[in-house]
Amino acid sequence: MATQFSVDEGRRWKVPFFTIWTGQAVSLLGSQLVQFALIWHLTVETGSATVLATASLVGLLPQVILGPLTGTLVDRWNRRVIMIVADGMIALATVGLALVFAAGEVQLWHIYALMFLRSVGGGFHRPAMSASTSLMVPKEQLARLQGINQALEGGLNIFSAPLGALLLEILPLQGILAIDVVTAVIAITPLFFIAVPQPDRVTGIKDAEEKTSVWEETAAGVRYLTAWPGLLIVMLMASVVNLLVNPAFALIPLLVKDHFNGGAPDLASLEFLVGVGYILGGILLGVWGGFKRGVATSMLGIMGVGVGTLLMGQLPAGSFNLALAAVTLIGISLPVTNGPLMALVQKAVSPDMQGRVMTLLFSVSTAMTPIGLAVSGPLADRLGIQFWFTLGGISCVVMGLGFVLIPAVWNIEKDQSLQPSAGDGPEPVLAASND
Repeated sequence: MATQFSVDEGRRWKVPFFTIWTGQAVSLLGSQLVQFALIWHLTVETGSATVLATASLVGLLPQVILGPLTGTLVDRWNRRVIMIVADGMIALATVGLALVFAAGEVQLWHIYALMFLRSVGGGFHRPAMSASTSLMVPKEQLARLQGINQALEGGLNIFSAPLGALLLEILPLQGILAIDVVTAVIAITPLFFIAVPQPDRVTGIKDAEEKTSVWEETAAGVRYLTAWPGLLIVMLMASVVNLLVNPAFALIPLLVKDHFNGGAPDLASLEFLVGVGYILGGILLGVWGGFKRGVATSMLGIMGVGVGTLLMGQLPAGSFNLALAAVTLIGISLPVTNGPLMALVQKAVSPDMQGRVMTLLFSVSTAMTPIGLAVSGPLADRLGIQFWFTLGGISCVVMGLGFVLIPAVWNIEKDQSLQPSAGDGPEPVLAASND
């Protein structure tokens, strides 16, 4: 029987939550190993910026297009079951690609197909886990937990990149894919035994017994988001940054190979130091907690990302050591940027709306990324890879300053008290058990 608990039992929340969290961390390590191995395989086999940009595009489009719908379904369905099914689907798809590699029949579209399916599964899994976190963890601990999560991502980068480079030397690629399947099983297992709390459904203006449709609930999520001007502007600003920055990060393998004349160990060292930066930034955020005005913390972080990215766009070929310093700065700055904003959403958004709001934020803010990826590959092949790093760095600095210059953004935390509950109804009562 699944263990049940209430978030009010402050002394008991850590064991069930961190049991699930640990399984997810192990699975994330496996996913990063696969990502590193596949991207380096494409880099070596094709040497094409267009191929790398297409791979990023294939991995992103499902979540951009399906995001609003998946968020609504996460709010409607059992979140524990969603995570089990999503991880299971990803594992089965990975088994399929491993078999194709073992048979020596792999083609480019097979890799694209796996990236597509992994993106679909992740599009359900991430909002389900994130929305569940706000019901499993006391609100006063959410900001620090975001620091821990960011430090985790950094720690996994430290281990996954060098480990991926090492495994590529001693294992065929299908062996690395098999490791990912094992880590997925580790993540799924605790979900069979630990309950994930579900929020009470709030029907809004409809009668409590009348069921709303998926589209009506999706529209309610849109109305909820657009009623918060500050968060809406942040989302639009993030869209511009993603248009200009994500293509640069997608091209890092080629920057290493063609500009710095490096190999897989050099790419691993860059990702290793991004991970070191993540840990340092996550620890900083976890201990410090950020400025009292969280948006100021995010402003500082995004400007740090901008400076590091701009530096990457200006370095000559013989300055790889400076590139290592630049990515370390980027790594430190990322959790400082993202953590306060995620904590704000988890604290302020009604629990029964979090799946919708989080996926809407992700979908809209990354909707411009496919356009950037579609043009970045061909243009990078013509203008040089560093062009995108320069452009992305400048955009981050400008957007960081925008946090201060736009009152609705600067006062976003003060305005959160004006938010309606889902459907303009009463605040929901949190359910403590899993149906």
